[in-house]
Amino acid sequence: MTGESEIRRQVLELLRGGNAHMSFDDAVASFPTESMNALIPHCTYTPWHLIEHMRLTQLDILEFITDPKYRDRAWPDDYWPARDATATPAQWQETVDGFHRDLATLQRMVEDPTLDLNAPIPHGSGQTPLREFLLVADHIAYHIGEFAILRQVTGTWPADHR
Repeated sequence: MTGESEIRRQVLELLRGGNAHMSFDDAVASFPTESMNALIPHCTYTPWHLIEHMRLTQLDILEFITDPKYRDRAWPDDYWPARDATATPAQWQETVDGFHRDLATLQRMVEDPTLDLNAPIPHGSGQTPLREFLLVADHIAYHIGEFAILRQVTGTWPADHR
């Protein structure tokens, strides 16, 4: 296995979750929809806000990598839903589906041997696709861990969860 193909394999493992990290699907599995809009104790956001933030940020990075006309977004407004925003079960599912769709696109990009992982992104300021893929993996892992702890604190894991 060449060095580059090994790097691609390892980046894919990071993006898919597992190993030392819980996967996105494991974190959101069997989440009770009646709790998706509940404010988390001592926080200003809900479970849906958190996964929507993950989706929005991942989409932003995907667009940064692929869109030569990319424009920076405003922090935090463009990366988090409004504090008073709530979701329906259908919107929760749209968030989950959108997260999956964009993550699958990023994974296909990592697998594409014609994409130079180390080439600076032309419209960036020195960032490379590899750096952005690692940033996505890091951001996902951080917030999945947060989501899992919040589920523990709020008692939203199924009774048989370990």
